[in-house]
Amino acid sequence: MTQRRPQNNFASPFPSVLSLLLANSRGLRGPLRSPAGSELPLPRHHGLAAPRHRSRCPRRVSLRWTPGRKRRGAASCPGRGAPPPPGSQAGAKKKAACPGLGLFYTILSAFLFSVASLLLKKIEDVHSVEVSAFRCVFQMAFVLPGLIYYKTGFLGPKGKRIFLFFRGFLGSTAMVLLYYALQVMPLADATVITFTCPVFTSLLAWIFLKEKYSLWDVLFTLFAVTGVILIARPPFLFGSRVTGIEGSYSDHLKGTIAAIASTLSAASTIVILRKVGKSVHYFLSIWYYAVIGLIGCVIALFVLNEWRLPHCGRDRVFLILIGFLGLGGQIFLTKALQIEKAGPVSIMRTMDVVFAFILQVLFLNHIPTWWTVGGALCVVASSSGTALRKWRHSVKKAKEREI
Repeated sequence: MTQRRPQNNFASPFPSVLSLLLANSRGLRGPLRSPAGSELPLPRHHGLAAPRHRSRCPRRVSLRWTPGRKRRGAASCPGRGAPPPPGSQAGAKKKAACPGLGLFYTILSAFLFSVASLLLKKIEDVHSVEVSAFRCVFQMAFVLPGLIYYKTGFLGPKGKRIFLFFRGFLGSTAMVLLYYALQVMPLADATVITFTCPVFTSLLAWIFLKEKYSLWDVLFTLFAVTGVILIARPPFLFGSRVTGIEGSYSDHLKGTIAAIASTLSAASTIVILRKVGKSVHYFLSIWYYAVIGLIGCVIALFVLNEWRLPHCGRDRVFLILIGFLGLGGQIFLTKALQIEKAGPVSIMRTMDVVFAFILQVLFLNHIPTWWTVGGALCVVASSSGTALRKWRHSVKKAKEREI
């Protein structure tokens, strides 16, 4: 008859603590043994206890272990490998941003701007200044609630008002000149010339803001000027017979000059915005642009005696659509710049040129010449190169700040 061994849970405190640690690490697989090699007894119901004591953790932790239950205090000490609570930042799955959403917004913005330019070409007997006045009215209706909501006021800081005035004057002038160029020139030609804006912006920033102007910028400027010459095709270089234009060559030349002046005005506006910086709210800048543009357009219409409503209902619908499409294009472009870097957005904006060529062939039955295609390639290469260089410089500067 075998003699039952008495159960004594506290016969030796040290083996009990050691048994607990071994049980936790091995998950109770096989018998537990002491350092001497003898088998350690397990208490009834596999309960294992040890005297409580202070651990090295800042909080008091119980070393009591029971099968089917988690150890108490396991999650209270850092570094124990316990799973994070379901509401914590580590446990919550981070929503992945949709890749390419900013570039999609840029393409959509370019498409809306191109369609607005196409509708402008379709409107008959309406002066470009009047179209600009309608555009300013839509801008004011959009910006006014934002000014009231953000409580920015209607005049802006005293030291910045002169810059805001010139921003509004030059911006509205660029819009009027662009609309005039679109009316007297082929759609693709006027659109391509306006894309020389980044090149002229770098040149004006070097003159007025003392920004760096490298040899690469000189090369991109030469590319842009070459593209404009190929589109304008002056008679002293290309002869008196110029093909692929709308109307007379004098109107084509006036449209080219207006497009270049519009580009210079837009580049000056960007330089002024850089000078002002973030001290002025974005809505306040658009407010000056709309108000000064509307006042200037009304004065110009009375001086030119060109104020008249469109006779055709279709033209009135086109005017309203131009306002909505221009506003939508601006919104999507702003959203793209908020979630994507400026470099890829500037490069993707060249899709406006592609859309202009496609819409011109499909809806205006005007096939561009090879001179126009060559000029477009030069301008797109210069603007894309300028954008890439600025993007690379900004990324390098950000890395230096991190270091």
